[in-house]
Amino acid sequence: METTKTRASQIRATLPGLSLAIIVAIAAKGLGLLLPQLGGATLAILIGIVLGNTWCKQAGLNVGTKFAESRLLEYSVVLLGLTVTFQTIGQMGWRGVLYVWLMMTIVICGAYYIGRKLGFGEKMSLMFAGGNAVCGSSAIGAIAPAIDADDEEKGQIITLVNLLGTVMMLTLPFLATAVFGDDLIAKSAMLGGTLQSVGQVVAGASLLSPETVRYAMLFKITRIIMLVVVVSVFERKVSHGRPRASQAAKRRLPIPWYVLGFLGLCLLNSSFALPALLGSGAHAVSGWFETTALAAIGLRLNFAKFMQQGTKFLSYGVLVGGLQTVAALGLLTLLRL
Repeated sequence: METTKTRASQIRATLPGLSLAIIVAIAAKGLGLLLPQLGGATLAILIGIVLGNTWCKQAGLNVGTKFAESRLLEYSVVLLGLTVTFQTIGQMGWRGVLYVWLMMTIVICGAYYIGRKLGFGEKMSLMFAGGNAVCGSSAIGAIAPAIDADDEEKGQIITLVNLLGTVMMLTLPFLATAVFGDDLIAKSAMLGGTLQSVGQVVAGASLLSPETVRYAMLFKITRIIMLVVVVSVFERKVSHGRPRASQAAKRRLPIPWYVLGFLGLCLLNSSFALPALLGSGAHAVSGWFETTALAAIGLRLNFAKFMQQGTKFLSYGVLVGGLQTVAALGLLTLLRL
């Protein structure tokens, strides 16, 4: 009985913010038909940002928008598995995998070095390095307990990573188009290999095309799969060979469940001739989940909170963002993806 009451309470807390995100998504989809040069995904983010920083700042919306931002986006990623096959993934080639590994190495080493030079502690520098190299807040959430990071420092780094990711999400798609033109793989590699969170990869790629979203997610998922390696290396560095992670941290699934779900459906789609209706239906539902999640991302973007971070934090973000962008352009040119 108590469980039923708890679930009902959770649903009531979730409904206001989730409903608002859905309404924004519907409005964005409708406006996207009138403004195809922007598209529903872009408009969902923009409308969400405006509303979230003006009329829709109520704390009661937070639970629902958080659910839409995280869970719906995860479901969207899983459903993408029914729209691609391992043959599609193979189009990344060995150059694509090498590109991801080199990018992660450069970002981790560069972000750690810059952080230490700016006066940040070892753990803050490692969290920022891992967050930018792998998958934003999710990576920081996995790294923090493994290196016994302070909760306040963890919150500051998550804020900085989200700020940097938001700026890059709104600028890199246009830079990629200006540099690589119609080269789908190169543009997808730049976004999927650079942007911090899954949401930012989806949002940034959505500014270009649905095909860019699919291919960018392949590069992104390759990065996420490496999370378990990054956490292990960081833990050993901080403890100097003496494991210090809590038992709770050790029990955590090292690879996010939605990556495993994506790979599972991709394997199914690669092994069997599934009905075309299943693939088109998954694509449509994934698209709606994605647009609703992007609306929630916009609604949750708090500019005032970002501006409270100070010049040292902002300098850290600018320098690492510049490093990521230059490294991506250089590697993509060198490897000829």
